[in-house]
Amino acid sequence: MGPREDNRTTRGRKRSLPPSGVRTPMPDVHLEPHRHDIEQLRARLASSPDGLTDTEARVRLAHEGPNLLAEAPPPPLVLRFGRHLVQRFALLLWGGALLAMFGEHFSPGEGMALIAAALVTVVFFNAAFSFWQEMRVERAMAAFRGMLARRARVLRGGAEVEIDVADVVVGDVLVLREGDRVAADARLFEANALKVDNSPLTGESEPQLRMTRATTGARLDARNLVFSGTLVTTGTGAAYVYAIGNDTEIGRVAGVTRDTARVETPMRRELRHFISVISRIAVGLGALFFVTGWVIGNPFWTNLVFAVGIIVANVPEGLLPTVTLALAIAGRKMAARNALLKSLESAETLGSTTVICTDKTGTLTRNEMRVTDVLLGAEARPTSDDPAAAEQARLVMALCNNATLQGEGAAAVATGDPTETALLYHIEGRASGAVQDLRTAHRRVYERPFDSGTKEMATVHETPSGLVALLKGAPEVVVEQCTQMVDGEGAIAMGPEDAERFRQRSEEYARNGRRVLALACKSVGPDADLEEESTGGGYTLLGLVAMQDPPRAEVAVAVEQCRAAGIRVVVISGDHPLTVEAIARQVGIVRGEAATVYTGAEIQTWSKAALRHAVDAEEVLFARTSPLDKLRIVAALQERGHIVAVTGDGVNDAPALKRADVGVAMGKTGTEVAREAADMVLMDDNFATIVAAVEEGRVIFGNIRRFIGYVLTSNVPEILPYVAFVLLGIPLPLPVLLILAIDLGTDVAPAIGLATERAETDVMSQPPRPRSERLLSGKLLLSAYLLWGMFESAAGFAAYFWVLIRGGWVPGAELASSAPLYGQAIAAFFAAIVVCQVANILVWRTTRESVFKKGVLQNRTVVIGVAVELLLLVVIVATGIGHSIFGTVTPSLTAWLVPVPFALMMLIGAEIRKAIRRAAADAEAA
Repeated sequence: MGPREDNRTTRGRKRSLPPSGVRTPMPDVHLEPHRHDIEQLRARLASSPDGLTDTEARVRLAHEGPNLLAEAPPPPLVLRFGRHLVQRFALLLWGGALLAMFGEHFSPGEGMALIAAALVTVVFFNAAFSFWQEMRVERAMAAFRGMLARRARVLRGGAEVEIDVADVVVGDVLVLREGDRVAADARLFEANALKVDNSPLTGESEPQLRMTRATTGARLDARNLVFSGTLVTTGTGAAYVYAIGNDTEIGRVAGVTRDTARVETPMRRELRHFISVISRIAVGLGALFFVTGWVIGNPFWTNLVFAVGIIVANVPEGLLPTVTLALAIAGRKMAARNALLKSLESAETLGSTTVICTDKTGTLTRNEMRVTDVLLGAEARPTSDDPAAAEQARLVMALCNNATLQGEGAAAVATGDPTETALLYHIEGRASGAVQDLRTAHRRVYERPFDSGTKEMATVHETPSGLVALLKGAPEVVVEQCTQMVDGEGAIAMGPEDAERFRQRSEEYARNGRRVLALACKSVGPDADLEEESTGGGYTLLGLVAMQDPPRAEVAVAVEQCRAAGIRVVVISGDHPLTVEAIARQVGIVRGEAATVYTGAEIQTWSKAALRHAVDAEEVLFARTSPLDKLRIVAALQERGHIVAVTGDGVNDAPALKRADVGVAMGKTGTEVAREAADMVLMDDNFATIVAAVEEGRVIFGNIRRFIGYVLTSNVPEILPYVAFVLLGIPLPLPVLLILAIDLGTDVAPAIGLATERAETDVMSQPPRPRSERLLSGKLLLSAYLLWGMFESAAGFAAYFWVLIRGGWVPGAELASSAPLYGQAIAAFFAAIVVCQVANILVWRTTRESVFKKGVLQNRTVVIGVAVELLLLVVIVATGIGHSIFGTVTPSLTAWLVPVPFALMMLIGAEIRKAIRRAAADAEAA
């Protein structure tokens, strides 16, 4: 859309009116540059074939702003970081730290200052991680800007000059040459064999021929336009700029991507729910015990200290750091399997995926087009009795072809359009050096380049017997221009029934996933008009060439794994419906007799409700789709309650990648914009890698849930000492500093070990977890609090009272916090929790499988974690440093043995529960 002469705000600044005497574009909010006659468009843009003058360009630059993708300035970094310091979990910890500081001020020497410092450290650590995650949004916009050319050639006053791309304005004349990155959207008025690679916008890998005449239809399909960010592959041209910056096609895609809401990940949602539940429990119990202490007559500051203790005991301070580490470990494991995670939380989201929306080329297939069949003769059979026809077919494949070949034989490397490179590989594979020999002996004198509109390409060459025109293209197009066909003894007339036979053979191959070309040739007189002859019909049909981009060998196995895991695979492709269905059948995505295949043209006419109904089909495919179609399909699946992973590689895929629960970009063939918008990048562009990542994601969810169960178990023996202190009046069995020693010390290393736990054998035979399933479920809370937590509490109190009673203490007697007996008793309680947590790590390592079958020592990280846990126990309980910081005193050997029976009972009980679960699962399967 061109500039408008008004004072409305654009890109955050007020437009200034141009000085009198300076030409400016005519206001036209409905400008359709490809439809207008070039003279009319030039008048509307107030330009000329010599371009703008320097003065006009400067005025327009000030009037419209630079040719950049603009966005609203982000808030200052300090404010953005500060937002993460006031989230719910952070506020809970801030409240605990504030209460602790009050307690230190009014009751010094109780260790409250150290507690406050520890809580504040946790808050800042969590905020730093969240802030780092947020910064990648800016990188996405930077990638869009990076696609624009840095320099551009324009005409200014008739002279060609090179300027910064930001200085290009509406009305400028762009000068285009091979290798140029187009700087703005522009309408061509000169084009000499000009081809442009529009794949960043359209996804079409084949360079498109450009022309100058006016046309109708959609802008992206217009042959007389070039678009910002695309690449000139061959030829030259000149064009009037009609849109810059955010008004370009790539600018619109950038805007859609920016405005597309990123879906909250299931992991973030579950952590938010978990924090909410734990916060309510912590604050509620803290307030309850504060009031209870006040009612029974305890001093105010004593009640405050114990309220802080209750809050600290309930809040798993190490949760977010440990979850972050768990996700980072999973990220490294996925990277080893060629899946690079950009968002750590997306690792778990993959495990929740119920639908994978995948494209075809390069993901399901190898992206290596190869000739599979050459069908010659009147019967279109794989063999021909006419060597001359075979030689003529080789000429068409080698000469009517713009791909290039470096090297010979098996070492040859072809570059260019995949279809044309497949033809060269076929010829060179049969005779080393054949392609170059044929091209040297048959000089090209004319070319009518391939056009996706006409679906054909023609060339004229000099041969010893005179000029010959060669034609290749879509069978339905080429056959219409043929009046003869070859047979075993030469050329014979071709009738309607012959043409129909060739068309049927072509469709048969298309249904089997092949791309089919027809080959034809004819002699040309020495004085003939070559352009007219190339399009004038009268060709002799040589036969058909069938090619295929074969499926990756590992994809079929991966699709079967998805099916067993309850994950649907939906193909969304820009290819022909028959080709999409054929490949889907070959890899096992479609098994039924009649697949459901919809085209982009169909779904564009549907309502949201109709599309939601369509995506419910069990085996559904989408062909000939646009980027907007892909975005709508993803949204429809999400509205049906699915967690959707989407693959993509182009700029046009960016909105869908961002909208998806997990966006998966191609690492080899993907654009930088797609990679920045995605959550994960496939380094090998392989569908099987997605399935491997899904398996890792499922393991992550299970491991984080096990970690939560593990740390919540120790909450119970941390809370009950305060209950006993308030209600029974006994000396406090576990001071706050020892609670922090558990939450931020002894529990952390084994919990990290749980993050590295391997998958149980049936992880990919289970259906995806329901979206409604909580990370913190009622069953998990009951297991942690009312089962294993009670075992640990019993062990702690048993060890505590064992030490006190053997030391001569009697109920109701006073016991100073500095007394050696008290130090031994709290050390015994602390040691009992740690000993039981060693057993507890084995309890939570598996859900159904016996931990002894899996291997007690198999997870070396858990073994190391337990070793670190026990080492910290010794430091805190049996060294001078631990005694001075935590107030502990080394207990007797018998006190260490008290919790052992409780730990053994936990292991035995867990194994019985798992055996019951396995038996129930086997009975259900039977």
